[in-house]
Amino acid sequence: MARLRGLDATFLYMETPETPMHVAGLILLDLPESYGGRLFETYRDFLIGRMSLVPILRQKLQLAPLQLDHPSWVPDESIDFDYHIRRLVLPPPGSDAQLHETVARLHSILLDRSRPLWQFYVIEGLSGRRAALYTKLHHAMLDGNAAMLLTKAMYEIRPKPVPAPPPLPPLAGPEPPPLQNLLPGSLPEAASALLHAQLDVIQKIPSVLRAGANLLMPGIGQPDGSVKSQFWPWPSRPDVPLNAPRTIFNVQIASERSFAALPVPLGEAKRIGKLLGVKLNDLVMCICAGGLRRYLAEREALPARSLVAAVPVSLRELGDDSMNNQVTMILCSLATDIADPRERLKAISGSANAAKAMLSSVKGAIFDDYAFLGAPLLLHSIMSLYGQSGLANWMTFPANVLISNIPGPVVPLYVGEAKVSGLYPVSIPTHGAALNITVQSYLDELDMGITAEKRAVPDAARLLALIAEDFAELSAAVCPATVPATETAAAALGRGQSRKLRSTRSSLRNSAGQTS
Repeated sequence: MARLRGLDATFLYMETPETPMHVAGLILLDLPESYGGRLFETYRDFLIGRMSLVPILRQKLQLAPLQLDHPSWVPDESIDFDYHIRRLVLPPPGSDAQLHETVARLHSILLDRSRPLWQFYVIEGLSGRRAALYTKLHHAMLDGNAAMLLTKAMYEIRPKPVPAPPPLPPLAGPEPPPLQNLLPGSLPEAASALLHAQLDVIQKIPSVLRAGANLLMPGIGQPDGSVKSQFWPWPSRPDVPLNAPRTIFNVQIASERSFAALPVPLGEAKRIGKLLGVKLNDLVMCICAGGLRRYLAEREALPARSLVAAVPVSLRELGDDSMNNQVTMILCSLATDIADPRERLKAISGSANAAKAMLSSVKGAIFDDYAFLGAPLLLHSIMSLYGQSGLANWMTFPANVLISNIPGPVVPLYVGEAKVSGLYPVSIPTHGAALNITVQSYLDELDMGITAEKRAVPDAARLLALIAEDFAELSAAVCPATVPATETAAAALGRGQSRKLRSTRSSLRNSAGQTS
């Protein structure tokens, strides 16, 4: 058995029917003639044939005795692939809008915790020789960077026929008997794991104290004891947001979701970033901020103060391929009170750099594990009560929206002989943060996915169109030659046309027909 760390288990405790805690991907496929209507069977064989590469897909949850501590992963030797791999066929005309509606519906459904926490759908009936995969996995299993490691393991890097799947080798270690979590004999193991977690926390106390000193007076907490000449307490820094204004996104949510997807040319984004001397992450936040500014203005709901983004930051060491969560959050101003995109980008870059500098001073004190007696029952009860209380409708939150940028594959991926033409993230809205924008690079695209609670953002496609418009304006200021194509892309997106960009297109002119 492998006990979940506190950070991984937290995603289990946060889950309610209104707030599913799974992450997902929408994978678009260009189909070869050889598939001949057998995509589902081909993909099923393909996936089963690669199961041995990702053992986490063959493990399920085992509760600790009396739920005194976090659950563990245990082998599941009787996987029901009819549950985990499913087929859907879109009705004519098979548009992208229909696909996005289907993804939104699937994304609102909880995973069955008595089984391994994943479910993949083959979606057929798309216009053209295209199909899609919707791949859903619980966040307790992995974070964004681990998901990319999973993607690399689950797909081919060159087209090849799909052989019949081999028999699955047994997982290491026998599966515990069904009643083991109730037997007194297993209590000592749970108590031992709980004690070790407490000792780890105690060992972190010096790091926590140094981190606190660094926040209040940089240099005090440094190993050499030196004090910098400039004193500033953290709360006085104007570029580090302490709280966010209330917006229509900061509400209690229900289970229904809205979803939209759009590729942005990666080469153009990198050119703009290079010319302006900013990072790609800053540019992504800038165009998202511009789209949010336009969207809220249309709804007469743009606050005078700048919106704030919660931005995930990976803590994963280079070469670490663990299937778990190693991530924290920083808060960045989105400068939505600045109309000019270049000035907005400059302000966002400054805020992001300040937040990262602050994170570096406390990184050693960040906990990825915790434990206390009865944590599963207590934390889940607190989250359920919070969701039912309606507190999210009037509380002040540190951030308005979550924006994430994940580096993806730089080589083409294949499912057998079918080429992957797009990798769109489908993420998690929560109470108080009804909107999540996640971007993932693939080849020469930035594949953008907006996932939101349906009442708060009923028209995710419109928000994505406005993000495209802001990208056009920024491009106009930096690379005027690309303006007409970008404007056409934004207009086509807004009209809801249903032509799909191929991932090999690298210019904005060729992206003019993208839909949402």
